[in-house]
Amino acid sequence: MSLRVGYVREHFSSPLLQFAEADGGKTFTLVECPSGTGQLISRLTNDEIDVAIALTDPLISGIAKGSNAYKLVGSYVTTSLNWAVITGKDSKYASIADLKDTTIGISRFGSGSQTMAYVMALQQGWPTDNLKFKVNNDIRGLIDSVNDGTTSAFMWEWFTTKPYADSGEVRFIGSVPTPWPSWMIAAHPTRAPADALRPFLEDLSVYVREFDSAEKRATHDVAFIKDKFGYPEEDIKAWLKTVGYPTHCAAISRDVVLETLSVLEKAGFIKSPEGGFDVSQFVETDVAKLF
Repeated sequence: MSLRVGYVREHFSSPLLQFAEADGGKTFTLVECPSGTGQLISRLTNDEIDVAIALTDPLISGIAKGSNAYKLVGSYVTTSLNWAVITGKDSKYASIADLKDTTIGISRFGSGSQTMAYVMALQQGWPTDNLKFKVNNDIRGLIDSVNDGTTSAFMWEWFTTKPYADSGEVRFIGSVPTPWPSWMIAAHPTRAPADALRPFLEDLSVYVREFDSAEKRATHDVAFIKDKFGYPEEDIKAWLKTVGYPTHCAAISRDVVLETLSVLEKAGFIKSPEGGFDVSQFVETDVAKLF
C-alpha cells in the first residue's frame, strides 16, 4: 500500500523530501500541512493522512488527552526545537515578561505553538490555568495578528520565522527551546499497518543518516536547503550546527515520553491518571523499539 505521509514544509523535513524524490510516489505520497502539528493531528483523525512527522509535545499530549487516532511509531529529530517569541513590528512588548495576562496567537488548539506557550508560562512562573489564546491558523495569520494588535505575540520555530524578522515585518523578543527532542513520527493504528510502516521507517533512516553525516552537512545539505527553502546560507549553516537526527527512526526513548509528559503536566496542559501514564499506550510497539 501507499502511505499518505503528512509533514510540515520546513528545513527539518529535508531528509524526508530527499526520500520522497527518490521514491517517486511508489510507496508513499507527501501531504503538506502548512498549519503545523495541530493540522497534522486533525488530518490523522479525519482519515486524510496515515502517518505524520510532527512535533513531539502535541503528539504526546494528544494521546494523553485520550486520542485514539494515532500512536507513536518513531523518532525524527533528536535535538530540541528553538521557538522564537515573536511580536509585531510596532507593538509595545519588549520582552517575554511583558506578555503576562495577554492573548497569545496559536495556529490551532493542541498545536506546538500552544503547548510551548504553556512551557513559557511555566518558566516565567505565570499561572497556567487562565492563559488566553487566539487561533490564527498559519504563519501569515499569526504575523497579521501581532501587527494588528489582536494578539501580543506568537511562538514559531526560530529559523523559519527569522526572514520575517530580518525584513522588519516582526520582532523577536526572546526564545524558548523545547525541553524534549523536537520531532517524532506517529501513525494511525489501522490505516498504517506494520508491514508498510517498517520498510518506510527503515528507508527513511537511510536518508536521515546520510543527511546527518559530516560530509553531507558540509556541502550537500546546505545546497539542498538553500534550493528548497531559499534561506540565507549563513542561517542554514547555523541551523545545521544545532540539529541532530536519530541513527534509526523506528526507536523511541521511554524517558523522552515520560519526561515530556512530566513537563506538560507541570505546565497544567495535561493531567496524569491515577497510577501515572503507561508508556506502552503511547507507542506502537509492533513497529517501534522502546529503549
